[in-house]
Amino acid sequence: MNQQSLPNATAVLVLGIFSLVACFCYGIPGIICGIIALVLYSKDKKLYLANPQLYNNYSNLNTGRILAIIGVVMGTLFLVFMIFYISIIGIEALSDPELLKERMQELQNN
Repeated sequence: MNQQSLPNATAVLVLGIFSLVACFCYGIPGIICGIIALVLYSKDKKLYLANPQLYNNYSNLNTGRILAIIGVVMGTLFLVFMIFYISIIGIEALSDPELLKERMQELQNN
């Protein structure tokens, strides 16, 4: 029997890698790519489970899922960290280095 590739396995793998890389861009791109990868994973997993002997690249699909989960978790953690950091330091301090240095010293003295 001639095996074929799962239709979205490569896309899930690429999106999983990108979600891991992009999770440090304020978290949002990594979360979005990871969620898209997980949705595509669930569609291909249903195809694979319906007829496993027909498809040959389930390992790529599973690797992409793992990377997407890690990317979503790290993106979420980084987003929470950025929200916490901005709430403590203030948004105006991010654009003014002197004000940022002043606020950091205030936090260290307390």
